[in-house]
Amino acid sequence: MLIERIYDEDLAQAAYLIGCQVTNEAIVIDGRRDVQPFIDLAEKNGMKIVAAAETHIHADYLSGTREIADATGATPYVSGEGGADWQYDFEAERLHDGDTIKIGNITITAVHTPGHTPEHLSFLVTDGAFADEPGYMLTGDFVFSGDLGRPDLLDEAAGGVDTRFVGAKQQFQSLKEKFLTLPDHVQVYPGHGAGSACGKALGALPSTTVGYERRFAWWGKYLENDDEQGFVDELLDGQPDAPMYFGRMKRQNRQGPAVMGERAPLAEFELDALRAGIADGTLVFADTRSANEVRKGAVKGSIAIPGSGPIATQGSWAYDPETDDRGIVLLADDADHARTIWDHLVRVGIDKVVGYRTSIDGLETFRPTVIQPQEVEGFERDAFIDVRAKSEHAAGHIPGSTQLHAGRLLWQQDELPKDGTILVYCQSGVRQSVAANALRSLGYDVAEVEGAFSGWAAAGLPVEK
Repeated sequence: MLIERIYDEDLAQAAYLIGCQVTNEAIVIDGRRDVQPFIDLAEKNGMKIVAAAETHIHADYLSGTREIADATGATPYVSGEGGADWQYDFEAERLHDGDTIKIGNITITAVHTPGHTPEHLSFLVTDGAFADEPGYMLTGDFVFSGDLGRPDLLDEAAGGVDTRFVGAKQQFQSLKEKFLTLPDHVQVYPGHGAGSACGKALGALPSTTVGYERRFAWWGKYLENDDEQGFVDELLDGQPDAPMYFGRMKRQNRQGPAVMGERAPLAEFELDALRAGIADGTLVFADTRSANEVRKGAVKGSIAIPGSGPIATQGSWAYDPETDDRGIVLLADDADHARTIWDHLVRVGIDKVVGYRTSIDGLETFRPTVIQPQEVEGFERDAFIDVRAKSEHAAGHIPGSTQLHAGRLLWQQDELPKDGTILVYCQSGVRQSVAANALRSLGYDVAEVEGAFSGWAAAGLPVEK
C-alpha cells in the first residue's frame, strides 16, 4: 500500500493519495482544485486514480473532488450524513457510517465523526495485503496533531446561530465513541497542520497516533474524566478569527465547485488594454511584490497579494469573486510564474485571472500614505483599525485602535467610514498592505502605520492591552 501526503503550505492543508500496488489503483482524499500534482504523483507510481473522496464540506478551500473526477474519470464520493441540511447538491456516491470503498486490496471505511461539521466523515484504512484490521485513519478536520477541528465556523462565517455548542458536544462524543475506541497504534493523518484557521493550536507534525493523542493532547484529560462541559468550554475558548470567505467556500463546496477543466496558458496582457480595463472598472491589477515595494509605489486601483506569502489566503482577503467581477491581471515574472499564482488562487475560487504583466511600467502609479509611529497620535482619521487577529490585539495594541481582521474587512464595510480616512496596521506590515490596497481598490482613503505594530513597539511608544 502507498500513502502519500500532498501538503499545501499556503492553506496548511493536507490531501492524500492512497494506492494499491497490486492493482495500481488509487484514491485521492480531500484533494484541491489544481489537480495536476495528484495526476503526476499517481503516474509517477504507475497508478490510475479511480476514486476521489472528501471528509466534509470544507470552509477554507474549494474541494477538488469534482475536478479530479472530471480529469481522470474517477468515481466521486461524499458524505451522506448530517441530515437534510447537510446534503451535497451534486452527483456523487454518498457514504454513510460503515460504508466502504475498495481500492484493490485496500478497504477504506467511512466513519461518521460529527463535531467540526454535522456531516463530517473520517476514513479508516485497512491494508488487506498486510492486515485484517485498520492501521490508519484519515481524520480530515476531526482530529489534528495536538488539537481538534473547531466547531464554531458555522457561526463565525456561515450564518449559523449558536451551532458551536451542539458541535462541541458532538466532537466530545465522536472522540469518545469513534476515536478512542481504536487501538493506540492506529496512525492518524489529519487534514491540516500548523497555521490553519480550522483550529487554534494545531501541531506541525504530519501525522500522529491514537495513543499519542489520547495521552498528550489537551483534550485527553476531559475524555478520561468524562468531563463534557470542561471539554466544551476549553474547545470554544480562544478560537482564531474566521475569514469571511469561509462562508463562500461552504456554499460552493456544498453546491459543487465549478469544474474548470484544462486551463489555457496565461498570456501577457496588452498594456493599452490593461490601462483601459482599469479605467472602466472591468480589470484589476494584482501586485505580487513585497509590501515594502508596494508602499514605494503602487498601481492606482490595484490590489496587493504578496507572491512570497500565503497567496490563496491573502488573495481571498483582497478579492471577493461574489461581489467583484473584475478580471485579474497578475504581476508575474513570466507565464509559468503567473500559472503558479493562479493555481493558488483557484484553491479559494478566484478563477477570473485573465493574464499577466511582467512590470508596472506604463501604468499609473501613486505612493500610498504611510504615517510614522510618532505621527499617529496627531493624524486625523475617521477609523483606526488593527487588522491582526483578536489574540494579537488582546496581547497589545496601539492605543485608540479597534480590531477587525484583514480577512473580514471586505465583508464588514458597513463598519467603515465611506468618506473619511482609515488608518490601518498589522504586526510587520504585510497584512496591512493587503488590507489597505483591497480597500483603496474599492475607493477608500487608507493610510498605513510605518513599521506596523513592531515599529510602534520598537520606538518605545505606549502599548494598550
